[in-house]
Amino acid sequence: MTPKRVLAVVSDAFGGHGGIATFNRGFLTAVAAMPEVASVQVLARLAEQDEQLPAKLTQDDHATGSKAAYLKTLLLMLLAESFDLVICGHINLLPFARLAQMRCRSPLALVVHGIDVQQASDRMGLRYLARRVDLLISVSDLTRQRFLQWAPLKHGRTSILANCVDLQRFTPGPKSQTLMDRYVLHGKQVLMTFGRLAGRDRYKGFDEVLEVLPQLLNTRPDLVYLIVGDGPDRQRLQAKAQALGISTAVVFSGRIAEPEKVDHYRLADLYVMPSRGEGFGIVILEALACGIPVIGSRVDGTREALLNGKLGELVDPGNPVELIETIERRLRSAEKGRPQGLETFSAGAFAQRTQQIVGQMVTG
Repeated sequence: MTPKRVLAVVSDAFGGHGGIATFNRGFLTAVAAMPEVASVQVLARLAEQDEQLPAKLTQDDHATGSKAAYLKTLLLMLLAESFDLVICGHINLLPFARLAQMRCRSPLALVVHGIDVQQASDRMGLRYLARRVDLLISVSDLTRQRFLQWAPLKHGRTSILANCVDLQRFTPGPKSQTLMDRYVLHGKQVLMTFGRLAGRDRYKGFDEVLEVLPQLLNTRPDLVYLIVGDGPDRQRLQAKAQALGISTAVVFSGRIAEPEKVDHYRLADLYVMPSRGEGFGIVILEALACGIPVIGSRVDGTREALLNGKLGELVDPGNPVELIETIERRLRSAEKGRPQGLETFSAGAFAQRTQQIVGQMVTG
């Protein structure tokens, strides 16, 4: 069989920041390592920093900056060469991926993550295109079901590819004294939620934790809620903490550098994310890998990340009493360490699953 050329149309990957970029890097690295693949050409909308690329993979930086630049770069690329498989890494880029598919007459695979599916569900044009992909790759069964509710595939098939965590990088360890000093955490118990503070989609669970914090502080005055990340909703959350009278117990880290990520997780005594719209929740895996006990949500994709409660606690984000009781119980136990079963989401297992799924596409 002649090795295949793959085009990946993505929001961000190498040089990107956040959960989708992390997923794409692992996914595309696994694809490029396949003997059936000759090359992987990545077209990214965002690339914030230089990053070493895997063998057989190239990323065109001319596409960043604007939709016009992205389209121009794609058109020039399609005039110069053809591809045997097109992978769309974000549903908002599906029009570009569909254009490439039609030009190359090749199969089209779409990767969906969670909130992206919900945001796109009321856009008729995307619904039309989504129904015509050859393969849907979803990070969770919940996200797959939500997708199929509004865009049942016309002829394509579906596969589940859960997020993964690098168990060699995210490891248990002592709390960083430098970060303890930075955030004034000495003598404190630390609750943590990690994520982008998005102004439009307030589904991560920040509000739910803030609302129960006053009652928790009545019995645990040394408690601190550390929110790691930044975004347009930060000012509202800060004002909410002020209005609740808990601003001294809430710390906003702002955006952190990638090399500091592991040390930030290790600051937590308990990771809490009572979310409502998470497609999977890679931060759940990262916290667990660092030995931090986790409370997640039973109403969204974090349930699958926690293996239905095997790896951590599940709560209803709409039930503050349950959230308070679960936080109290887990803080009392003070148990840390990686849970058995986390290897299900190892980087090696992810690569094998990726190559199995993509292998079916490139071999016909």
